[in-house]
Order: sequence, then structure tokens, then C-alpha cells
Amino acid sequence: MNRGRILIISGPSGSGKSSIINYLLAELENAVLSVSTTSRKSRTNEIDGVDYNFVTKDEFIKLVKEDKFIEHEEIHGNLYGTRKDMVEDALEFGKLLIFDVDTRGMISVKKMFPDISVTVFITTPSRDVLEDRLQKRGTETAEAIKKRLVNAINEMKALPNFDYFVVNDNLDKAKIDVLQIAKLTEYKPSKSLTSALIDIWAL
Repeated sequence: MNRGRILIISGPSGSGKSSIINYLLAELENAVLSVSTTSRKSRTNEIDGVDYNFVTKDEFIKLVKEDKFIEHEEIHGNLYGTRKDMVEDALEFGKLLIFDVDTRGMISVKKMFPDISVTVFITTPSRDVLEDRLQKRGTETAEAIKKRLVNAINEMKALPNFDYFVVNDNLDKAKIDVLQIAKLTEYKPSKSLTSALIDIWAL
């Protein structure tokens, strides 16, 4: 069985990442979502083990000390991280493992798996469009939206570090665009394979 691949998706809250990822999971038979571990409390519609693995802050800190995470970050006062064992299991079974992480998380994951990772940044056409989408969700206070917009501006600075970016001006089109990128991940040659091919041609 071939080792799995990794598709890392980042972008501001409100950019449409969740809708796009859910579409990929429905369309790609071999795709699975990397479920993050978090110290934040679950929301009403969230399921433990499906949306996140929910733990207490003390439990999260214990896992950090035991070196159980590939990457972990503090976002809006809550801790989020990716468990090493979960990632290795998915790759061992040849899955396309999809990550939904911030730009710092992307750097950490890609650094650990450079040869099998493809990165995509999802964004909106402008800051005003993002703000409008966040307000229409009606799930956050004005102060929380303001924080998310500041974070979005900072995240945009990391855009040159990504392999691809998709402007979600039309959700249906954005879904198709990211699906095409996801299908390409299986063809991304590893450095070792590329080097071997170059050596063969040199003979």
C-alpha cells in the first residue's frame, strides 16, 4: 500500500473552508479529515471525535509535555493541536489526510512532511466581503469579529508560502477548484523520486 498524502487548507474564518472541506470529504473516497484536539468547549452542534477531540486545558498541556503533537497553537485564548499518532495511522493506511489549520500550523505540518504535503489558502475577494460573511453568520460578537479580521490580515501575509490559493467569490466554483488541487496531490513527486529519475536520465 502506498503511503498517504497530505492536503493542508488554511484561510481566515469565514472564507468558506468548512464548506469546501466537507465537499472534498464527500467527493473523495480516500479522504479523511485530521481532527484537531482542542481545549475549548464544544458548541451545541459539535460532536466530540468528529468536529474536534475536546479535552480540558490541563489535559492538553499534559499532551504537549508528552510530545504528542505535530503542531499546537493558541488561538483566541484556546489551545489547538494535531496528534502525531492520528496522522501516522492515516498515512499508513494510504489516506489523503486533509488538515484545516492556521498559517502557523501549515508551516509546522509541511516542515514535518515536506514531500507529501500540498498547501492551499482559501480567501475572500476582500476584507469587506469577509466582514460581511462573519456578520451574517450571527454567531459572534462585534469584538470577536474584529479580532478575526485582524487575524485574517496577518494570515494574508503568509500567502506566498502556499502552493495554491483560491479566491472564494463563488462557493461552487471554489469547491471544484480545490477538488482539482486535491486530486493532484497523488501526482506530486517526492524529492527522493525526483532525484532518482534525474539520476536515471543522467546515465
